[in-house]
Amino acid sequence: QISLLVGFISVNNSQWTNYSAYSYFQIVTMCDLVMILFFYIIHIFRIYRKLTCVSWPLAEFLHYLIGTILLLIASIVAASKSYNLTGLVAGATFGFLATILCVLSIWSSYKVSCITQSTSK
Repeated sequence: QISLLVGFISVNNSQWTNYSAYSYFQIVTMCDLVMILFFYIIHIFRIYRKLTCVSWPLAEFLHYLIGTILLLIASIVAASKSYNLTGLVAGATFGFLATILCVLSIWSSYKVSCITQSTSK
């Protein structure tokens, strides 16, 4: 979350040369932040126990998968349009860092859900 927030702030406080590329980057980072907070709230307050009609591990996996792909695309676009402006390069760098961390989160959540399912049988 911190890398997404730092990437968003870096892009937001720098001079833009291509409005559409950086507005896309900001939208993707903010949507990822909101959805990550949503899943944290679901887990903190244990709402997943009351809403059993939703497969929460699958929903979280799909969120991370789609969010990671969109974040990777946004980071590539932001890096290609940065024109050596430090704020934009920093935003793209933190976008790539957040992409790597999301991939690690996907791997760890998939590993935990598979282990949990196989031991519960």
